[in-house]
Amino acid sequence: MSIPPSRRHALMIGAAGLFTLAAPAILQARPVQNPRNNASSFQMQDWRDHFDSLGKGVILADTSSRALHYWSGDGKEHRLYPTSVPLSEELTRRGYTEVVRKRVGPDWTPTADMRKRDPSLPAYLAPGPDNPLGTHAMYLSWPAYLIHGTHDTRKIGRPSSSGCIGLYNEHVEELFAVVQVGTKVRLI
Repeated sequence: MSIPPSRRHALMIGAAGLFTLAAPAILQARPVQNPRNNASSFQMQDWRDHFDSLGKGVILADTSSRALHYWSGDGKEHRLYPTSVPLSEELTRRGYTEVVRKRVGPDWTPTADMRKRDPSLPAYLAPGPDNPLGTHAMYLSWPAYLIHGTHDTRKIGRPSSSGCIGLYNEHVEELFAVVQVGTKVRLI
């Protein structure tokens, strides 16, 4: 006895629907093999776990999940951006700092250590498409540490910097517009 085509078709669609409904649960049950290589490994953060108050706003750069969190001073706005992170643990600085200066169209002077690691780096780069600081930069109280954009979008989500936190140019422009000088920053 065979099932009529219309009924067979309905059964196949029903089975596919059940699998589709069950698939998210199945996928969630599987452990992530290496979350550090997964751009979706953002970890939710709460500003209260890291700062006493919001002040002018706060930024948390989470190097393990490669994400930057921003909370506005009134606590009504939270923004989350994917980032690049330092190439190695020795280049990673952690702790509290603050935004001390902001610049549209930053120029770049590699540090002596950067030029030692890569002698092909220029001594100076003017603003523009070849500049690794992208379109906007926020300078931190730590010398040579910045939150900045990048023209090389392949760097986001990867260890690729010499200590800075990099964002897509579109994201750093958004963040730049709301961050004030004096905004508290923590790198974890």
